[in-house]
Amino acid sequence: MNDVAIATPLTELVGVRHPIVQTGMGWVAGPRLVSATADAGALGILASATMTTDRLRAAVREVKSRTDAPFGVNLRADASDAAERVRIIVEEGVKVASFALAPSRELIARLKDAGVVVVPSVGARRHAEKVAAWGADAVVVQGGEGGGHTGKVATTVLLPQVVDAVDIPVIAAGGFHDGRGLVAALAYGAAGVAMGTRFLLTADSTVPDAVKARYLAATVDDVTVTTKVDGLPHRMLRTELVDSLERSGRARALLRAVRHAASFKALSGTSWARMVRDGLALKHGKELTWSQVLLAANTPMLLRASMVEGRTDLGVMASGQVAGLIDDLPSCAELVDRIMAEARATLHGLPRA
Repeated sequence: MNDVAIATPLTELVGVRHPIVQTGMGWVAGPRLVSATADAGALGILASATMTTDRLRAAVREVKSRTDAPFGVNLRADASDAAERVRIIVEEGVKVASFALAPSRELIARLKDAGVVVVPSVGARRHAEKVAAWGADAVVVQGGEGGGHTGKVATTVLLPQVVDAVDIPVIAAGGFHDGRGLVAALAYGAAGVAMGTRFLLTADSTVPDAVKARYLAATVDDVTVTTKVDGLPHRMLRTELVDSLERSGRARALLRAVRHAASFKALSGTSWARMVRDGLALKHGKELTWSQVLLAANTPMLLRASMVEGRTDLGVMASGQVAGLIDDLPSCAELVDRIMAEARATLHGLPRA
């Protein structure tokens, strides 16, 4: 393993060797991937949105049994049981809490009082300014190249905006997969990079081989953005389901949404009322149909079909555009070592005045 590190405000804040973050991808970022990332010297983030609270506690303990390195847990700030999940994080001594949506000022304060590092993800400068003012310790800034729910502004435009606007460490996400990208992010003023698709495509990822093969075969043009899954811009691989959703009328979409919601209800033990509440939380301020509200509440089920069951024909496959540049499945240790070696080689190769 490479011993030479690049120290940044991120490595100092969370205690990792390398300024690299593995994002909290639902059904993907489980104990095996997170612990492998942590052992490689990067920051692994456990995805909790697709777990029950009991499973979350068990998963945290499993990671702790596999590694002594720092790791984090990703939360949905708008989830109805967010407070319970925060309690588990605090009780289990998790180092970092990350959020896909901005947490409230009160939630940030509770975590910080317990010594937990708070790192929300944002897609706009004003959101970064808000969470920084509320006490967030760092922020992940995802440009439009990133997978899953995404915005329209490219990382190379959004990142310097945010770096100039806040005085906390900024972690760049969207379009990163190698050491050259890490150096570019550092040059913009970031404290590190966060990667999802690149860590999904590792030997330590539990995603089925057939799904990984689909990603590896994808070109940049095979990664699309659709609003037909849950009404929000969602970057993913184009699949049979995506094509079907984009062709289907409102009645067919509603029927499909109800069927998926019923499956998610049975799997998760959640209630119809809670699913609708979670869907409405996403609907707030947006023009979503009722089928989209249901799909918003059970999108994890669509992800599970691919990421757990290997059904690329029935599930969605969140993906950054960078999938079109990835052609191998290294271990997390091999990946992190390679990125850091590339970063140092890139830095040494830069022209000097």
